[in-house]
Amino acid sequence: MLRSLGSRDVMVVTLAAAGILMVTMGARQSLGLFVSPLNTSTGLGIATISFALAVGQFMWGAIQPLAGAVADRHGPGKVLVGGLVVLAIGSALTPWMTSGFGLVVSLGLLSAIGSGAGSFSVLIGAAAQRLPLSARGSASGVINAGGSFGQFVFAPVLQKLIQSIGWMGAMWSLAVMTLAALPLVRVLAPKGYEAPKAHDDGGVWSAVRRAMGDRSYLLLHAGFFTCGFHIAFLVTHLPSEVDLCGLPAGVASWSLAIIGLSNIVGSLIAGAAVSRYSSKYILAVMYGSRALLVAVYLLAPKTALTFYLFAAGLGLTWLATVPPTAAIVGKLFGIRYLGTLFGLTLLSHQIGGFLGAWLGGLAFMEFGDFSWMWYADIALAALAAVVNLPIREAPPQRVALAT
Repeated sequence: MLRSLGSRDVMVVTLAAAGILMVTMGARQSLGLFVSPLNTSTGLGIATISFALAVGQFMWGAIQPLAGAVADRHGPGKVLVGGLVVLAIGSALTPWMTSGFGLVVSLGLLSAIGSGAGSFSVLIGAAAQRLPLSARGSASGVINAGGSFGQFVFAPVLQKLIQSIGWMGAMWSLAVMTLAALPLVRVLAPKGYEAPKAHDDGGVWSAVRRAMGDRSYLLLHAGFFTCGFHIAFLVTHLPSEVDLCGLPAGVASWSLAIIGLSNIVGSLIAGAAVSRYSSKYILAVMYGSRALLVAVYLLAPKTALTFYLFAAGLGLTWLATVPPTAAIVGKLFGIRYLGTLFGLTLLSHQIGGFLGAWLGGLAFMEFGDFSWMWYADIALAALAAVVNLPIREAPPQRVALAT
């Protein structure tokens, strides 16, 4: 066990986790930019490519509780190194894949598993176990903002690379950028780091059984499912939506970048807010605002300015749902198995993500646009706002565990 961290060390640990998330989320959230050039190059069809990305959405979530459980038991260092290496391998292999099955392997399995192992459940869990209670809320916001900053940086850079050296060269460049994050792992999980031990807690599976029997935890899953549907649909198909509106590809890449930049603000605000306000009300407001924003978008003229304003509004809540969601899990069950239990909520998020990415492709092939997906998105976002309200955020018998 490491000594208690000073304020400077707290910031260093937080920024290291944010830097790793910047790379893994920046890579993952920019894959929609490859859909059109990949389709042109391979002729596989939008539905086939969307299915591979949809499998990736699910696998990114499925690996979260498993990676979190390993990190909770053995420490996060090896998990993070393995994740970054596997992500790089998946990116490097993608240009060689000329079939739907090949894309499922490279993008749906390898890239998704790698980015998932180096994502929220492991990073937030690792940081929470090393940071004092007073720093955890703001730290989760900063870490989350790192993922958003990655989207802001990676989307325009990858779009420029696609235009200048082709999508294959851009994908290989992405593999190299991923490996550049490896030194940050040693900062977050230095040699000698061990996961904290607990006495007579029954182990991880006992914690999972207890959590799955908690109504509030299940309601949190339901809301996060909708969040995944919304984000995966947009990150996968926003470039196609821009194309349908007759606008250049640069509008899509800059819209994704604006979402990332705006979410830096949203994440920092959310991280600060969880220390002052009830997290379930923060989540209800976020989800409700999404339903309203999508409705306004559907009524607005489809210009570049509309997409940029839409992206800025979306970005305020894009992944800013993570700090309050993680905070509720921590309040309910403590931080000992936070990586595992928050990983399970991310699995629910990505089941929604699988449906958002895949059904978006099917809707496009069937109807020639995304109208019905937008309507479904509005309904699910409104429902998510409602289901968060009954959550019992901090049962008295478990508050002590959160410290």
